[in-house]
Amino acid sequence: MSFNLRGKTAIAGVGLRQYKRATAPLPERGLLVQAIVDACDDAGFDPADVDGFASYGDDKNEPVRLMSDLGTRELTWSSQVFGGGGGGIAGAFGQAAGAILTGQATAVIVFRALAQSSSGRLSAAVMAHHLNGHMMGAGLVAPAQVCAIRAQRMFEHFGVPKSTVENFVRAASYHGERNPDAVGYETPFNLETYRSARWISEPFRLLDCSRENDGAGALLVVSTERAKDLKKAPIPILGVTQGAASGWGDLLENDEDDQYATAGFRSVAKRLWEQSGLRPQDIDVAQIYENFSAQGVASLIDHGFCDYESVGEFCQFENLIAPGGKLPINTSGGNLAQGFIHGIGMPIEAVRVLRGESANPVPGARTCLLAGGPGAPIVSSAIFGTEGAL
Repeated sequence: MSFNLRGKTAIAGVGLRQYKRATAPLPERGLLVQAIVDACDDAGFDPADVDGFASYGDDKNEPVRLMSDLGTRELTWSSQVFGGGGGGIAGAFGQAAGAILTGQATAVIVFRALAQSSSGRLSAAVMAHHLNGHMMGAGLVAPAQVCAIRAQRMFEHFGVPKSTVENFVRAASYHGERNPDAVGYETPFNLETYRSARWISEPFRLLDCSRENDGAGALLVVSTERAKDLKKAPIPILGVTQGAASGWGDLLENDEDDQYATAGFRSVAKRLWEQSGLRPQDIDVAQIYENFSAQGVASLIDHGFCDYESVGEFCQFENLIAPGGKLPINTSGGNLAQGFIHGIGMPIEAVRVLRGESANPVPGARTCLLAGGPGAPIVSSAIFGTEGAL
């Protein structure tokens, strides 16, 4: 039996600084401090009162090094989800919630920062976690290649139409085109350009891949009761799960056909629905981490929104866009069109869309799913909601 954390903690503030790769005006830590101050300002909260930090993806910014910049009075919690990928993004909120619910912290910043000009390319860190000797000996030397063969399996063995991926990318681009903060702002999607872009690793072409940016994002997590006294309406955390199924990770390439084409969320999603008391049909909008386009579609399947047989019908463009789609996805543009700081923009967009602050609003939305980086050794998912969802 899982512990029910529904509605006990909430996100009270968000901050995001994003720049084109290699153009950030400050090193990574400077960007992060700015984002944390922005998140606290968004909540009307003193940054010095933050006493905990949680991150993921091998972020290099140790909280103790942030203390002097933030004026931290006391550090009582510091944690990070294992693994170099974005799979731990939602799990970091579980760590923050756990710290608060057990009295080990009172205000926790969930963060991720990335400035590759000063900290190196993200792909180098990811490879250390995703690619073992078995893979590299077979010529798999980049995350795109690993995800590509899983995507081909999904298309060829399970018969998932390639139109599902085109519609997923098109929906993200549609939202990014309308988001002034997105790298894809005012850039209409062109199907022929998408189909003729250069190959990265078949079936992925250039526009199937996330756009790496410099920047930092931060979200302030406190108890829901405390959040009610702050500047913005609280966005409660309704559920968080993380982990991996048997045979996942390093053994995946030798696993059963049934699991090989998935994004690794099946057991995590099952526990999330059980913990939260919600079902896929209760979700109004979703932020689906897509390092590569096909993995976003696989994530929708793993979470139970559709199956291999019905995914073609579910992933219609009109179903995936705001304001009136059946399940609007990546309403800021996601990693493909909004920008990629290892996915930290996605929980920030989850908060904004539930507050009614998104550039692509979903009227009346009360619940938002956040799915971490699919295919990572550890994956995680979370559900955020409005007070009306409690």
